[in-house]
Amino acid sequence: MRRRKRTYRAVAEINIANLVDVVLVLLIVFMISAPLLQSGIDINLPKTRAPVLDEETHGIVISIDSLGGIYVNDRWARLDQLEEAVDREIKAKGVSSVFIRGDSAVPYGTAIAVIGRLKEMGIPSVGLVTGHKEAVPSRSGD
Repeated sequence: MRRRKRTYRAVAEINIANLVDVVLVLLIVFMISAPLLQSGIDINLPKTRAPVLDEETHGIVISIDSLGGIYVNDRWARLDQLEEAVDREIKAKGVSSVFIRGDSAVPYGTAIAVIGRLKEMGIPSVGLVTGHKEAVPSRSGD
């Protein structure tokens, strides 16, 4: 008996159905998870017409929610431990600017207490983050 030598031919077709399925699943996963990657602290910022600065790339962000909870770069911190948390973030990020995102319902005293502690630490630049208020068109004839 003589064995036949098998010959293999290259397949010229590419079945991309499986590739499309995987890409669509990844697209759905990213669409669902993208909003969750943003700051998880629900804060209703006071509105102003001043230009909005991207604070996350320029410094440390301290958020104060409507209940008075304090978060340093989205990590909860008590007011008496604020200095330690801010110092740790300053060393980790290598920046000296601090931005405060305070809910519009936060009592003035809470925000001042946070700013006072930051100034006692010797932080030279403390900014207040606001939302952007759209310009109201003026009514003619008034």
